[in-house]
Amino acid sequence: MTIERQQSVVAGISLVYDLAIGLALLVATDRFASLFGVVVPEPRLFVTLTGIFLVCVGLGYLQPLRDPARHRAYLWIFGPLLKGAGAAVFLWDYLYNGSPASYLLFAASDGTLGLATLVVLLRRS
Repeated sequence: MTIERQQSVVAGISLVYDLAIGLALLVATDRFASLFGVVVPEPRLFVTLTGIFLVCVGLGYLQPLRDPARHRAYLWIFGPLLKGAGAAVFLWDYLYNGSPASYLLFAASDGTLGLATLVVLLRRS
């Protein structure tokens, strides 16, 4: 598999991941929160904005999915940078603020996608 194909695959997985979580936050806020043992923040505006953000980030992956060489910057920003930072924040919050253990699922999934994106971006053809 070529490096560009690997980058496209990672972009496709990230697209589905971000889109699914964003849509879940928008259309099933209460159910999604209860699955992870957390209460819905008030005002709900913050959940809605987060859902919109994730849907947009997910849709943004359409560009590197089609042409990863041209859209490497998107992969760098929303892969290692955003997903890496997200994983760190979830882990920090679990360790120091007593967040539910379910946050570790997001730390692991964000961290894995961020790391996978980093690996394929650092590969040479």
